[in-house]
Amino acid sequence: MRKMALELNISRRAIQKVVKRDLGMRSFKRKKVQFLSGSVKEKRVSRSKSLLALHAIGVLENTIFSDEKIFTIEEATNSQNNRVISTSASAIPDKFRYISRMKKPLSVMVWAGVSAVGRTPLIFIPPGVKINAKTYQELVLEPVVKGLSQTMFSGQQFVFQQDDAPAHTANTTQDWLKHNIPNFIHKDEWPPYSPDLNPMDYSVWYILENKACSVSHNTVSSLKISLCREWEKMPQETLRAAVEGFPNRLRAVISKKGGYIE
Repeated sequence: MRKMALELNISRRAIQKVVKRDLGMRSFKRKKVQFLSGSVKEKRVSRSKSLLALHAIGVLENTIFSDEKIFTIEEATNSQNNRVISTSASAIPDKFRYISRMKKPLSVMVWAGVSAVGRTPLIFIPPGVKINAKTYQELVLEPVVKGLSQTMFSGQQFVFQQDDAPAHTANTTQDWLKHNIPNFIHKDEWPPYSPDLNPMDYSVWYILENKACSVSHNTVSSLKISLCREWEKMPQETLRAAVEGFPNRLRAVISKKGGYIE
């Protein structure tokens, strides 16, 4: 709107009134997303259709969605909503007015998974450990995912989901899954470049970060404690709602012809 106001030589407030009152429109913040080529969009559509068909016949009923995320010790912020009410900017104490940022803040990588009926523990990747196929199998698949039938699904079979990260799509990882988790979404079945289809990405991580990182932490240990506390406190109804939104998101991708839906 600022650019429009300058071009028309009128105030920004006047532009806002016209847009909102007369045109019934409002502004939206532009988002940065991964570029999607025509072939990637086609795969997103075709694979979404296949997953939706499986969901319709109950094949994906006990699906656990998984993902990794890096959390830093810094306070999580949303520039659009993070505001302070005051009579003037100069009247705001520095500790409330500014959010400090470090060039390379301390951080930790976390893996987790959720389903409509439960959640895994948070798995903290040790510092300096690179997540490749071998470490992924040793730190996540073998100790956690392999036993989910008993620990989360009361002896029933489940479907394991993961995205197209290299450690996940590696042949050794796919072979491990074939031998240990008969029902999993194969690397050629999950839509590429699709964080907008994973409940962990489009909902769960955001909620956890905003709760656990509502204030900055002095140490990684403090961050871990906060993450674990808020992970346990997160209502299962919240996780269930995120998971149950999956089929509607598949339909949205199909409707958008493979484009992003957020």
